[in-house]
Amino acid sequence: MIRPGGKTTLMGRATDGAGPTRSRERFLEGEPVEDCVRTPISNSWQRCRVLGLSPDQSGPPFRADFDPEARIVRAAVPVLDRLQSWFADSSMNICVADASGTVLLRRFGSASLARTLPAFQRLPGFVFAEQYAGTNGIGLALAERRLIQVYGAEHFAERSQGNACRALPVRDPLSGRIEGVLCLGYPRGAEDPALATVIRRAAHAIERRLLGQSSDRERALLQAYLDTGAATAAGPHHSVGVGDLALALCPRDREILMARAAELISCGQRAAVRVRLSDGRRVTLVSRPMTSATGVEGFVAEAVLPGAAPHEPLVVPPSAEQPRRLSAAPAASGACVVPPSGAARLATAPGLAPGRTRARATGVSMGEPGAPADGRPGSPPPARGLVLVGEPHVGRYALAARRRLELLTDASTRIGTTLDVLRTAQELAETAVPRLADYVTIDLPEAVPRGEEAADPLTSLYRTVVHGIRDDRPFHPVGKRVDYGPTTPQLRCLTSGQAVLEPDLNAAAGWLAHDPERTQELLTHVHSLIAVPLIARGVVLGVVAFYRGRDPAPFGDDDRSLAQELATRAALSIDNARRYTRERAMVLALQRSLLPHSLPDQDAVEVAHRYLPAESGVGGDWYDVIPLSGTRVGLLVGDVVGHGMLSAATMGRLRTAARSFAELDFPPDEVLTQLDNLVGRLDREEPVAGESGIIGATCLYAVYDPTTQRCAIARAGHPPPALVSPDGTVSFPDLPAGPPLGLGGLPFEAVELDLPEGSGLVLYTDGLIEDPERDVDVVLDQLRGTLSHTERTPEETCEAVLDTVAPAHPRDDIALLVARTHALDPQRVAAWELPADPALVSEVRASALRKLADWGLEEASFAAELVLSELVTNAIRHGSGPITVRLLRHHTLICEVSDTSNTAPHLRRAATTDEGGRGLFLVAQLSESWGTRYIGQGKVIWAECGVDAA
Repeated sequence: MIRPGGKTTLMGRATDGAGPTRSRERFLEGEPVEDCVRTPISNSWQRCRVLGLSPDQSGPPFRADFDPEARIVRAAVPVLDRLQSWFADSSMNICVADASGTVLLRRFGSASLARTLPAFQRLPGFVFAEQYAGTNGIGLALAERRLIQVYGAEHFAERSQGNACRALPVRDPLSGRIEGVLCLGYPRGAEDPALATVIRRAAHAIERRLLGQSSDRERALLQAYLDTGAATAAGPHHSVGVGDLALALCPRDREILMARAAELISCGQRAAVRVRLSDGRRVTLVSRPMTSATGVEGFVAEAVLPGAAPHEPLVVPPSAEQPRRLSAAPAASGACVVPPSGAARLATAPGLAPGRTRARATGVSMGEPGAPADGRPGSPPPARGLVLVGEPHVGRYALAARRRLELLTDASTRIGTTLDVLRTAQELAETAVPRLADYVTIDLPEAVPRGEEAADPLTSLYRTVVHGIRDDRPFHPVGKRVDYGPTTPQLRCLTSGQAVLEPDLNAAAGWLAHDPERTQELLTHVHSLIAVPLIARGVVLGVVAFYRGRDPAPFGDDDRSLAQELATRAALSIDNARRYTRERAMVLALQRSLLPHSLPDQDAVEVAHRYLPAESGVGGDWYDVIPLSGTRVGLLVGDVVGHGMLSAATMGRLRTAARSFAELDFPPDEVLTQLDNLVGRLDREEPVAGESGIIGATCLYAVYDPTTQRCAIARAGHPPPALVSPDGTVSFPDLPAGPPLGLGGLPFEAVELDLPEGSGLVLYTDGLIEDPERDVDVVLDQLRGTLSHTERTPEETCEAVLDTVAPAHPRDDIALLVARTHALDPQRVAAWELPADPALVSEVRASALRKLADWGLEEASFAAELVLSELVTNAIRHGSGPITVRLLRHHTLICEVSDTSNTAPHLRRAATTDEGGRGLFLVAQLSESWGTRYIGQGKVIWAECGVDAA
């Protein structure tokens, strides 16, 4: 029973009357109240305002033409009588309204209550749809399509402030369609939480009775079919039910027959269709109308099997107790096999053994009565019998359910084929059109395609996808920002997190008020809408709107559920793509930050470079250009195995280490040896799941000397470079491959090549030439043809290679380095060779000073003279002859002294009492940089002196 008095709590808010009253007053004064009012109530108030309703308007409109014998009335009367008895002597007002909000039935807990209420609260026929009566239980239940509660001042109308109610939609169990609303009204002080359970059980009882009505109609049609078969004998045909068909058919064939039979019944007309089975046989399905003795109209579907009938006719066990009763099991599911008790009504053929019956011919014949199936004498007669029975709308429900399942199955394979946010959104629209909707629009926050989460997804939406059955659709174009009002279905669904259905857009006040000019134009193309939020893992990704226009039937709850399921699946795929985009952007940013940002200033080669990340993920490809001593330059290209953050980080470590080794003037083979040791240490220091060898890389290092026009190259498992001669001949030198970095055990070998001035040296990673869909030899021929155009600059060559040779959708990163060699003018080089004799030091100084004067570098002569004196003296004292002195005029003045000794000089700070040890200190002070490099026969000590003063 209802407990009077007290106060309860709704959604965490007190409902003592004061809170809703104050919020309603603020709303009517134009103040925001969304935070202190339940979302359904707030949305309803907003819609009432858009509709122009007045809180003090008169009662709702009255319809005199309502149907008092409606299907829901017949189902609800016993349930309402039971509720009236349950709530006897209380102030409970019980009513049932139809799907349009018109009250069809009323019951009262107390008979005296009916005499005290106004007419609109005690008589059927008044319409309580929200657009007429404002916020109320019946109207809000139809709008929200779920159990709702409206309490006191939450009603929009002044006349209802003292009442409270709970209302729940009642659905047809077969179609899922809302047939009406059950509403319990009571005084505001008589609230009881147990009413939620009461109304759910009562609504479920009404829905069961609706199903029972459908079952009665199906059984009536089945009885009519049996009566027809018993009365119209047409020849010696054999009756076959679904169970008998299943004996000879595989489950897949039986499923196909049942599906096609449902399609026939859903058509609602006499028809026939031939179905091909997996064994090659063809079954003819025939549908024909039926009318029962009680006036129920429907259709039956029969199967006609050509060829021999089953060896045994249908055996029907005798049923003496119930010879005419049909099975009480509901036939609404569509599979109606002739039950034994019904089949016993069929006429018993003379000559058959007791207990065996033969069904007499029914309905449409595929030939003359009694004629063989193929028209030839002696051919076995066709077997035919009942497959399905039902009303057309029931068949349509079954057909629609199957098509929804097919659409979901198709969506699982079509949505999310890529990790691209925009493409995934487009796939959702293409999957839904035209099987669910005629038009689909998808709006995403600007941050989502970039892989980020939107700061405010409710106000930063941009039109991302527009797709439909026609191109001349009057929707906002792609790329336009869309600002939805608070009463629009799109914003309501984003706020609630649930799909919002607007069956009739002509009556959707919030949608109409959003953009009146555009909505009026849209109404010429669409009439029904489902708005669904795209939410995955708690992140709001956007909103998708499904519009229907060509099909006159509005969207229903089944369509809303299907749209919700589609959107949920798509949202997960979009979120996966967003997360991948974010991770890829982070890795790509790391990758690019670890690659050279600009090329160093050097004159040995003219260089251009490109880096192209893979579509599936960023890897660890890198390149580098390293200025070396003696105007030389180092060219480096490498590739770390794998993709992702680990590969990018490893690439950065290897590139830094490789640059350090190169700047120590190690030869190419020694640089690769040091890198190999480093990768081996990384493997041992960073194991994953106990595995070894997780890091691998390939590398190619080339050092070009413009003074000799020779290039030393070594590679570690990397593709060989392409050499382009000045005349355009392209070759791929057969260099010792060497093992990839990290394997160890085998030495690396460097090879020297002559590169005349104007030659091209092209270094690349395997992503350029290796692709599962292309032959490597064909790709190398394409590369050879592209590089043969020597008139192109290195920049133009890079563009041409990526346009003609690189795959359209690279599966691996591509690093490309194109260098064109230059030679150092011999007039800018001076060299002297002398034996290890200290007396010759003065002669070398004098020759060097004269050369500097010829170059116009007299201002640098003082520093150069001291540097040469110290370096030559050290070479004579600590090295072994012969000694070579070389001056190079470049951006700086380079002084080089070489000898055949491998003894390395060391800079130290001499004490005040030491007589020597200050030579290299003076060299370091007078030069910009200095160092030592080892050559095949000895070493070279070099120093660079600035020439800015000169």
